Amino acid sequence: MQVLELEDGRRRQSLKEFVQVWQDGEWHLIDPARGLVADDRQLLLWQTTTPAVLEVLGGTNSGVTFSMISQSRSAAALTSERAPGYDISLYSLPIAEQGMFKLIMLLPVGALVVVLMRVLVGLKTSGTFMPVLIALAFLQTELVPGLVSFILVVSLGLTIRSYLSDLNLLLVARIATLVILVIGIITVFSVLSYQFGFNAGLTITFFPMIILAWTIERMSITWEEAGPREVLLQGGGSLLVATLAFLVMDQEITRHLAFNFPELHFCVLALILLLGRYTGYRLLELHRFAVFKK
Repeated sequence: MQVLELEDGRRRQSLKEFVQVWQDGEWHLIDPARGLVADDRQLLLWQTTTPAVLEVLGGTNSGVTFSMISQSRSAAALTSERAPGYDISLYSLPIAEQGMFKLIMLLPVGALVVVLMRVLVGLKTSGTFMPVLIALAFLQTELVPGLVSFILVVSLGLTIRSYLSDLNLLLVARIATLVILVIGIITVFSVLSYQFGFNAGLTITFFPMIILAWTIERMSITWEEAGPREVLLQGGGSLLVATLAFLVMDQEITRHLAFNFPELHFCVLALILLLGRYTGYRLLELHRFAVFKK
């Protein structure tokens, strides 16, 4: 039998082969790769018969993929007729593009969190908006597997980057080398995690390769110029801000408002513009001036 795994915002999803077994008076689903399926609430039974899902005459290399998105719409919106050619909402886009925009519409929220933490709190990060991209990757990998994967890849990348310093490469060649090495590291981690049964390790591929390579390069230069303490401060600050941004972006109410009411992003823009005019002390700077208060 063929089953479709339901996941909000998933694109280009293929049907998976499952086995259905009748035992103790009820049907049980078995995944050949993971065994008995205990929770089948996110699975859609597509077909149990033998005919193919797609039959093509006179064509080659054909295939079927599925895109899915979870929508919350009022009954009035569903019953009202739309004028053809005048619907400019995000719901007028194809399902695959709607899933992509559900993530894109969360970026302004993550940017607001970064501005708050850098302007008001004073946290240092490796790159200005790199934490937003990390948080976006966390939305695909989940928080704990994403943190572990990011730390492992960056740590191993910094170790390899230290050996590249002896080659005296130009910047462009060095970045390109790091991109290739990061792809190799992620590939090895994905294969090993799958072999040892850690399926969460496969989601490491959602991390942007170029951002990881550039992060390793920036941290390596910071290590050489300012020492390991500054690298830990910037790296820890980046992960902290990315975690906070993920916690805000991952809320159901945030996802709902960001996608269904895109005009609310003007409010986010207004807050960022107001914060851009702030010239006072940051919270982490107050202890530096405590002696003047005494």
